[in-house]
Parts: sequence; structure tokens; C-alpha cells
Amino acid sequence: MNSTPEADWLNLLIGLLQGAQLQLLRVLDALGLAQHVYGQPAWPWARRLSGENLLIDLGQARSLAWTLVFVAVAVLALLLAFLWRRPRYYLLALVPMLLIAAPWPEPRVVLVPATPASFHASPTGFTAESIAQGRVLYQQNCVACHGANGKGEVPLAASLAVWPPDLSGPLLWRRADGDLLWRILHGTRDAQQGGQPTMPSFAAKLNEADAWALVDYMKAQGAGQSLRALGSWPQPIGLPDMAVRCGAQPPRLLASWRGQRVRIVAGGAAPVEDPRLVTVLLRPPSSAVATSADCVADSAAAWEALALIAGTEQLAGTQLIADRDGWLRARGAPGKAGWSDDDLLCRSERAPVAAAEQVAAALPADGLGALIARMDAQPVRFVKGGFIH
Repeated sequence: MNSTPEADWLNLLIGLLQGAQLQLLRVLDALGLAQHVYGQPAWPWARRLSGENLLIDLGQARSLAWTLVFVAVAVLALLLAFLWRRPRYYLLALVPMLLIAAPWPEPRVVLVPATPASFHASPTGFTAESIAQGRVLYQQNCVACHGANGKGEVPLAASLAVWPPDLSGPLLWRRADGDLLWRILHGTRDAQQGGQPTMPSFAAKLNEADAWALVDYMKAQGAGQSLRALGSWPQPIGLPDMAVRCGAQPPRLLASWRGQRVRIVAGGAAPVEDPRLVTVLLRPPSSAVATSADCVADSAAAWEALALIAGTEQLAGTQLIADRDGWLRARGAPGKAGWSDDDLLCRSERAPVAAAEQVAAALPADGLGALIARMDAQPVRFVKGGFIH
């Protein structure tokens, strides 16, 4: 999640790799050369370019970046050779020299195994209803091996060929959503043990909609477990979408406020409105108490989803703030008066603190103003499956 100005070139490189592969898949689909799997174009090769490995191995990332520069110059020389007759042979001779001199990265680092769904995008919108559906499916199909907290520390784990992965850590963010979908529906095998199955296929029990709901639930569960263990969200987690009623207006989705900061107040009295934020009162399930709050969400699924992400069974009194991009950034504990920098649980170092202080100078001098300034000046960089989203 964190980034520094020195890593901007790496962000650009990873974004270039992602964009190139997505555009290639779209071209193949437009030409009718790509099959469709689960309603989306399928990646046709067994390998794809990796962004995750480049984040880990900066040496290989630099090699790839320079190789792309060498290849670009070689392509330019080739084009000039066809357009410019006089130095044609010199330019043609330059092409193989550039390709030989390029510091080619190791294929095992740059190329990683892919599935037909590697570039699939989740159609759920990460809604509270999808998370609630995923919770039920997880209890029915996954808890025996992965445990209620996703850590895999269950009696059955010791009898399995491979210990279940820890779903409460960064693993989910190292995998593309489409790869998670594929693993749920088709199972997994251990390449180092002759392809022995390490997780069964659930395609006979679940459809793709169920699998996407499971992915949403595992994200929410992983965020809550990280918050319990570390006191922060080391990987960005989005604010689940939910229906909100504002006065006599028809219900609208929370995502319709994207581009504005959103504050969720769980239970309690009507929150004090603040022009810097869209404030939504989240009412407890089965609450019949009238409220004077302008905007209210009262779905049981929303309460359940936010309690899961906040890592607590006592959500009442908690406040959550999402930034303009929809990422949850801050949590106010029940009974705490005011806000401080300690409440910023999803951090980024993309901009110097001085930039945040400049923004804060234009806002009211209070804890919330300083926290908002920090959020605006230092947006998160979300990396999922090794690619920037």
C-alpha cells in the first residue's frame, strides 16, 4: 500500500504491464479469438506478466524496465530503417545489437502461472449483501479447513497434504480476484508434489456468483483480522456498498457519493453534520427507534459487514471514514472524543508530511481537519494480484 516518490517508476512499469495485458485481451476478444469463461474473456495462456514479483525483486524490475527501453529503441530503429533508405543497413544492424545488449530479466520472475480468469473483474461491487452471502457460504464450505478466522489453525489442518493458507494476512492481496475465483471453483494442486490436490473443487456446489461472494467475504474477514492483530489495515479495504435513505428521497447506493469523503456512524444519536463529509447513520439490526439523521442505512447485512471489517463484535458507537476513492482510512473508537492521527489506520507515504500540513492550513484547525488533510494529501496505492488498481 505504501509508496515513495522513488518508486514512481515502478508504479508506472506495473501499470504499463497491466494495461498492456488487458488491452491485448480486449483485442483478442474483439477479434473473436478469446473464449468466455464465467461471462468474461478468458486469458488464453498459461503464464502472465507478474507485478507482484517485481514489487519484491527491484533488481529484476529494473532489468525489465531497461529491457523495455532497449526493445523500444530497437523497434524505432526498425521503423526508421524502412522509412530512411540511406542508413538502412546500419539501423538494421543496430536492432540485434540492442536486443543482445538488453539486460533481460529472469523469466521465472517476470512470468508467473495464470488461469483463464486471471484478469476477471468482480461484478459484485463489494456490497454488504455480497459479504453477508459470502459469510454463509464460508461457514458451509470453508470453515472446516480454514477456520472461523481464516488462519487455518483447525484440527483438520494437520491431516491435510498441505497446511491451509492464512487468509487473514496479505495472501488475498497477492492474488488477483480472478485467480481466487478459479481456485475456489477448480481447486488447487501442489506443483512440487506431482500435482497432488491441496484443495478440492467446489464447482459442483457453488456457481461463479457464490464464488465472487466468497471472495468479498474473505477480503472483509482478512481486513478485520489484520486490524485485530496489527491495529491497522495494511492492505486497503473498500467501504462496502449499501442502500442509504436521505430524507424523503428514494434510496441510493453509498457508491453514488464516490468522489466525496464518507463518514459512517454506527448506532447512537444522530451525528452532527459536517460539510467536509457525507455522514451516514448506520442503524443496528431490528432497530425501531426513530432518528433525525439526514441519511440512514439500516440493513442488517451492512452492520454485519462493517463489524467484520472493523474487527469487532461491538460496532455500536464506532465511526469509520472513507476517502474520496472509497477506501476506508480511519476509525473512531466508541466513546472517544475527537480525532487524532492515531485514528488513521490505512496509511500512505506517497506525499511528504509537509504537503498534508499545507492542505490542513486551509481547513478548520481540529483533529478531524488534520486527519482529512493527511488522507487527501497521501492517497493510498492499491495493489491487488501484483497490479495497481
